[in-house]
Amino acid sequence: MASRLFETYKNDVVPALVEKFQYKSVMQAPKVEKIVINMGVGEAKDNQKFLEKAVEEMTLIAGQKPVTTKARKSVSNFKIREGMAVGCKVTLRGERMYDFLDKFVNISLPRVRDFRGVSKTSFDGRGNYALGIKEQLIFPEINYDKIDKIRGMDIIITTTANTDEEARELLKLMGMPFSK
Repeated sequence: MASRLFETYKNDVVPALVEKFQYKSVMQAPKVEKIVINMGVGEAKDNQKFLEKAVEEMTLIAGQKPVTTKARKSVSNFKIREGMAVGCKVTLRGERMYDFLDKFVNISLPRVRDFRGVSKTSFDGRGNYALGIKEQLIFPEINYDKIDKIRGMDIIITTTANTDEEARELLKLMGMPFSK
């Protein structure tokens, strides 16, 4: 069964985008390609338990097991050697991606303290959107009592849009609450 957000995208978002940007074909309408969730765990250099906990939490949030990321270079100031595990990331595509985006926009973002919308300027110039989250508590899957430490994460939404304007319109029509 296709996800609710994908149905909305197919039936409402694509026609609106085709009309607004005067595309010749519906295939020109931009779509969300993938969502990458990245969590840097700096404390993992001292204690691997932190990384295991982060991986566990991200698995709950994304519904998919993340990959641990390793340091590319040694940085003596941070006491990090090349090849040390310093974080985890997960790439969502297809149905899981739409389910995550739906849940993120409609359930998690409104739970952020003092939430007034996400920044309109966090586009990279090629139609991709990035935002950072300060705490993992906004996700309904995370049990408040089982948390040992508050961790933030970065969420990058990659679209097939050619310009930021097209990507902004796509995300707005999909329910992303941009600040006024």
